[in-house]
Amino acid sequence: MLRHEHIYQAIKEENDTYGYPVCALCKLGNVSRASYYKWLHRGIPANEAKNKMIAEKIEKIHTESPDKGYRRIRDDLERYHGIKVNDKRVLRICRKKDIKSTIKYTNNGCTRQAANPQFVAENILNREFYADAPNEKWLTDVTEFKYYVGTEKHKVYLSAILDLYDRRIVSYVIRDTNNNALVFDTFDHAIASNPDARPLCHSDRGFQYTNRTFHAKLEAAGMTQSMSRVAKCIDNGPMEGFWGIIKRERYYGKRFTTRESLVNMIENYIDYYNNKRLQRNLGVLTPLEKHEQYMLVA
Repeated sequence: MLRHEHIYQAIKEENDTYGYPVCALCKLGNVSRASYYKWLHRGIPANEAKNKMIAEKIEKIHTESPDKGYRRIRDDLERYHGIKVNDKRVLRICRKKDIKSTIKYTNNGCTRQAANPQFVAENILNREFYADAPNEKWLTDVTEFKYYVGTEKHKVYLSAILDLYDRRIVSYVIRDTNNNALVFDTFDHAIASNPDARPLCHSDRGFQYTNRTFHAKLEAAGMTQSMSRVAKCIDNGPMEGFWGIIKRERYYGKRFTTRESLVNMIENYIDYYNNKRLQRNLGVLTPLEKHEQYMLVA
């Protein structure tokens, strides 16, 4: 009976909506009236009813965040809806409903390498993308976003610092110009909110980071500077990964027509990322939860 369920459902909808005779619809669908009525008056098994309820929640999550794949949907179901299911069950329902995550796009960074760097640091981080505590290792970078006023294209630049322990965004600055002040102010905000921090600070070899003033700021704060090797984006992998996350989930496929709407998107997303976006590599916690968990036992 279940193999004809989609036919029975179509018959019911046509009968309810347009009043077409069940007899004619069953003949058209090549099923018997007895089988249809047996399906119509059946008791819905508990497991089927639960799957239906889960499917409704999954569709709601997907509508609100089409970027989420089945694993992140499963984590949201448990955390925010109190529904405990395994990955395979969520995957089956997603396949049945043809629910798929949005396409992952390649991130094209905007960092300009310094033509004549004033200071170059060794790659001390050496792709060791883990930390034992907050404020032990920071990554930083700049990326760009576009918006349009009519046919005229404009850009804003986002500079951010990411903590490798809890993957939280420590500080960020959004400006219309990609210059030294953008990076220096990002660093100053990070120090102001974390005055005791003495992390290893890793970046690529963009002109701001090879500036002598930036190196002096790090030294004055008691920090060690580290830089990616030339043309080795993976040396700053988690930072590049964050750019991919925000752009895939909130930017690609959209056309922003005002600076305000674009900046609001960035600000709202970073708040969401730090406070609500669950990450499995953090133990299905948000970055701020991971951070606070450490501070409670420190």
